Amino acid sequence: MTHVVPLVRTLRQAWPETAITWIIGTGEFKLLEGLPGVEFLVYDKRSGIGGMLALRRALQGRQFDALLQMQVAMRANLLSACIPATRRIGYDASRSKDLHGLFVNERIADRPGIHVLDAIGSFCEPLGIVQNEVVWNMPVPESAHDWARAQWPDDGTPTLVVSPCSSHVLRNWRAERYAAVADHAVSKGWRVVLCGGRSALERSVADAILAAMQAPALDLVGKDTLKQLPALLARADLVMTPDSGPTHIANAMGTKVLGLHAPSNPRRSGPYSDLRYCVDRYDAAARKFLGKAAEELPWGTKIERAGAMDLITIEDAVQAFDRFCADRRAGRY
Repeated sequence: MTHVVPLVRTLRQAWPETAITWIIGTGEFKLLEGLPGVEFLVYDKRSGIGGMLALRRALQGRQFDALLQMQVAMRANLLSACIPATRRIGYDASRSKDLHGLFVNERIADRPGIHVLDAIGSFCEPLGIVQNEVVWNMPVPESAHDWARAQWPDDGTPTLVVSPCSSHVLRNWRAERYAAVADHAVSKGWRVVLCGGRSALERSVADAILAAMQAPALDLVGKDTLKQLPALLARADLVMTPDSGPTHIANAMGTKVLGLHAPSNPRRSGPYSDLRYCVDRYDAAARKFLGKAAEELPWGTKIERAGAMDLITIEDAVQAFDRFCADRRAGRY
């Protein structure tokens, strides 16, 4: 969802008087509530067809000039059928799936090799607008920053925040490897903070990291809200995480990311602003599991296979961390 925020900013700058309505999931709404100039209509994905029909009833009598259909999954396509719009702009044929083409009457240009954020940004082009600048300015209340500031002292100690879990479990790294990198950071004078949601998986992974670490870490897993998470990540000097939502939230808040990539291509879905501290084993995964070099795969191919993340070694992540430290000392980041 953070990838859509710059597009909203672009539309608001070009057409400040235009009404924008965003159909959004419940979790995403908790993160983005308060974004200026946007009417949010919340759709609970668990509500299924009933929720779609409720949305349709809520929109009776309304007509939108344009629908930007930025998801291609069947559920999103079916939901879009409940939205009355004259222009229905969707993806090009190469990125379509689940009958996406039946729900749109215009398509954005096919541009292989670009980041997901740039693909989403191109949805304004059929409207005659070009996204030349990427601006997030996330809607984070001051109370969330106050909470984040209260979690550890502002004593000059650099802080590594580890957000170890993706919702795609095959993108997750081994707990003992996170622990080894965290211990390395502590040995270099850093503070380590663990963060994550309230799921059983996130709690168990955090417990395994803490058990494997030789040094102490601040455990904030399950203790923040989605409004507090951006403020927490903004306080970090560096965030270590697999391909996940916190990657993009941290990037949007201006924090550098030590991204761990093997099942997905960081050039497509890594931290948009800076890939220098990412570990990229996507090509190794492509060769091992698909028998092809990454450059031979269709853009956007995911290699979510058991063992793909094991291609990322502790040394890979330590080197990325040390590279960040060197750049930080030299003022290059």
